[in-house]
Amino acid sequence: MEQQQRNGYRGQNQYVLAVDVGSTILKCHVYDKAAEIRGTSSKKIQVIHPHHGWVEIEPELLWSQFTEALKEAVQDAGIQMNQIACIGISTQRATFITWNKKTGHPFHNFISWQDLRASELVNSWNNSILLKAVHGSSKMLHFFTRRNRFLAASLITFTTQHVSLRLVWVLQNIPEVQHAAEEGNCCFGTIDTWLLYKLTKGSVYATDYSNASATGIFDPYQMCWSSFLGILLSIPMCIFPPVTDTSQRFGSVDASIFGVPIPIMALVADQQSAMFGECCFDVGDVKLTMGTGTFMSINTGDTLHTSLAGLYPLIGWKIGSELVCLAEGNSSDTGTAVAWAQKVDLFDNADETAKMAKSLPDSDGVYFVPSFSGLQAPVNDPRACASFMGLKPSTTKKHLVRAILESIAFRNKQLYDTMLRETAITITNIRADGGVCNNSFVMQMTADLFNQTIDRPQHADMSSLGAAFLAGLAVGFWTSKEELKKLRQTEVLFEPQRKPGFYKSSMTDWTKAVHRCMNWYNTKQ
Repeated sequence: MEQQQRNGYRGQNQYVLAVDVGSTILKCHVYDKAAEIRGTSSKKIQVIHPHHGWVEIEPELLWSQFTEALKEAVQDAGIQMNQIACIGISTQRATFITWNKKTGHPFHNFISWQDLRASELVNSWNNSILLKAVHGSSKMLHFFTRRNRFLAASLITFTTQHVSLRLVWVLQNIPEVQHAAEEGNCCFGTIDTWLLYKLTKGSVYATDYSNASATGIFDPYQMCWSSFLGILLSIPMCIFPPVTDTSQRFGSVDASIFGVPIPIMALVADQQSAMFGECCFDVGDVKLTMGTGTFMSINTGDTLHTSLAGLYPLIGWKIGSELVCLAEGNSSDTGTAVAWAQKVDLFDNADETAKMAKSLPDSDGVYFVPSFSGLQAPVNDPRACASFMGLKPSTTKKHLVRAILESIAFRNKQLYDTMLRETAITITNIRADGGVCNNSFVMQMTADLFNQTIDRPQHADMSSLGAAFLAGLAVGFWTSKEELKKLRQTEVLFEPQRKPGFYKSSMTDWTKAVHRCMNWYNTKQ
């Protein structure tokens, strides 16, 4: 009890508040000691598309939605702000903003991880003589030193999802940012950093290791911002925030915002937060998140995985001396593909899609490539296009819907096989979350393709729960990971029902469709 009081937890009537700023929805939940949701609020993220391929979020609108959702969730719980023990914040990754250090005024809107404005820069850099020279020299250094950081450098390729070249684009195209950076008057931040800055009225400027490691400008081998990439890309290192532990006291919300100073005890990237919420604490635990995109992560312990096929080495979380690393593969267009299909009237409600797919024995040779934002590992082609192939006069909406859902499962299989091949880690658990995991057809087909049992939890919002767990542990609201494991409840287990190889022919044909869609966009769109 003394430890709890020292950390800030004052009694049994306290609650933990967690906010998850996703790609499409901002959700705020109030959790009790049993990790049950007592109050909730959500807001739709207002995404702006000022030009083709540009994806932005207006920062002041996001801030307004954030504070409104927090107040509404507390009100919905029927409690007072002074009953909130702490706040945990989970945010979409690699979406960033820059602002004036003196005034706090943003130089531009948030530039989303889905934004494609830097695609020409990505292509130019990936084919440059300079990058080839970096690869060659790094291979030589790795040969002599056997250090994985040099192997990683020898494999560097840029993508539009990383902050790096989108930030270069900003520095090259917004003179105000360039000038401020040169003068040391520019702050860079992902969404977590911006919200922390706003909540503390500018008194705290920081990020955590999980968010930093997902930017593509952070060196996880050295646990600091990459001065090498800063020099290579001409990015002033002075613009980056300090990087701190994931679960700790970041400061308190300024009392003028909610009436009381609430401790901010966790900042965490959404996928790593979902990993923590799923209680994937052990080496070999796998989290499969299917939301706007698919993110598959495996716990690699305190060892960073250096990938040849495009899996990304991440810091899952750092809490004091505990460091957990992940290897992650992703597919950008999962929920995006389902939302597009609804937009073009293939169905009225996403809940219908599993039934539509199950009403057919197969897709009748129709295949869909989910590539509105390119294809990531192991394909690694930002210029691939989305398409249907194998259409016939007999093709119906049901065939199209089934082909879309199958494509999600096939991409899952690609990522899973890549993870098995590269990490050589024995899979211990596979746990799924995200909106698309509610689709029983996708879940069952994925379990069949993996030939593994997949656990879907009762809690729907794992990123939010993970932020709550991390914040609650920091104040003694919960006392151990063993306690958290008991709080996480399974809703359903998807056991393999098809024999291994049942989908082999279909996946082979789908893979052919993928290859035919590659390198489609050869000019600036």
